[in-house]
Amino acid sequence: MPKIQSKIGIIGGGNLFGIDIFKKTKERKILTPYGKVFFWQIDDIPVICRHGPKKDIPPHKINHKANISAFKKLGVKYVFAFNSVGSLRKAIKPGTFLIPDDFIGFETITFFDKKMKFITPCLSKKLRKILVKIFKKIKFPFRERGIYFETRGPRLETKAEINLIKRFADVVGMTMAKEATLAKELDLEYASLCSIDNYGHGISKKELTEKEIRESQLKMGKKIEKIIGEILNL
Repeated sequence: MPKIQSKIGIIGGGNLFGIDIFKKTKERKILTPYGKVFFWQIDDIPVICRHGPKKDIPPHKINHKANISAFKKLGVKYVFAFNSVGSLRKAIKPGTFLIPDDFIGFETITFFDKKMKFITPCLSKKLRKILVKIFKKIKFPFRERGIYFETRGPRLETKAEINLIKRFADVVGMTMAKEATLAKELDLEYASLCSIDNYGHGISKKELTEKEIRESQLKMGKKIEKIIGEILNL
């Protein structure tokens, strides 16, 4: 597995809740031009919970600019993100993982509100290859590529919305496209690992509930903790 010399950062959401790795370190904070960010320092690697220290910030209120600028200020070059998503394909089952190779996100977010600058958003090929190698080593079920579609939370999508976006994407979430865009603007390499925590509304006959999503996220916690352990050893 290739070694990474520059500093790594990790960011996650509901799929980080309750895992034991955070019990081994104290919470820290850093001030950015966009606000205060709380993070954990694990083996010299900063880990940010995008929903805040109390894990209570809803998706549409997350301070993405502060989170990504905190990584930049901490000297991070490579960002590994964990994103909880819904599957838009019956064949992509809850309890598995997907490493997206592209994304769709139409909600504008940028650091360049007062400066004329254009970037072409993308996900890091280098970091995606590393995630693929990790999965081949630990033998967790995963998909090597796929398209992520970002919607605006906090509500889940309607059946009609899912029927529309499933024509263009494989999974749906509420955060990754913004993070990836901002990371590219600050010259950070960013890759996402999506944990499939549920089917999108209407993909399966079972009614989708918040309780089901939370329970699935907790079940994925141990697997995610193992993956984080592999990243810490890069």
